[in-house]
Amino acid sequence: MRFARLATPEGPVSGRYENGTIHAPTGRYEVGRDGHLLPPADPSALYCVGRNYAETLEQMEYERPDEPDFFIKPPTSLLGHDQPIPYPDFTEELTYAGELAAVIDERCRDLSVDEVPGAVRGYSILNDVDALDQQGRTARKAFDGSAPLGPWLETDVDPTAIEMHTDVSGERRQAASTEQMLFDPDEVVAALSERVTFQPGDVVAFGSPANPGLLEPGDTVEITYEGVGTLVNTVTSAGD
Repeated sequence: MRFARLATPEGPVSGRYENGTIHAPTGRYEVGRDGHLLPPADPSALYCVGRNYAETLEQMEYERPDEPDFFIKPPTSLLGHDQPIPYPDFTEELTYAGELAAVIDERCRDLSVDEVPGAVRGYSILNDVDALDQQGRTARKAFDGSAPLGPWLETDVDPTAIEMHTDVSGERRQAASTEQMLFDPDEVVAALSERVTFQPGDVVAFGSPANPGLLEPGDTVEITYEGVGTLVNTVTSAGD
């Protein structure tokens, strides 16, 4: 089942998503006619795992981590599906990275691997936008607009066996399967829960396959995870 959030003139609404329609407690809403899609979660934080694909380690010359290696993006980094990604004027090396993301359903901590599926509301797609020429992960990854998330939340999916691909302006840039992760989604969530207390709506992203690459103003990024959906955003110049 899919759930989505919509920005309407009366405020955000959420409900079951089907064929462009959101069925909310207050009525039916057509995406586009009644508003635009919001990120499908309202997190206190986004926990993003890096170095979780062997091919990425080889490409970026990283060492293999002994446990999930993560960083945090703030809620202000969020963008919805089809919302423009502003190209910041403080960087000349803006990159994309297509990632599967889980949304936490309840306040929780110290989860075992077996407990994780019961604590996850569903799965969505994150574009881990990175200003690669900045110093330190926070400066590179935690700025406004660096976390497009969407288009919706899918509850009926096996996160360990999903084919994915990323296209930039029609060119295939990434193709992989979540089977290639070093730490699978349940292992990642359990490991992070040893360090942080998750709040309902928090997001955990599981890392990007090889070949995250540069973006230019005008590029359209389409990230597809089979059975979840396709997240689409276009890069705009800072002044647009």
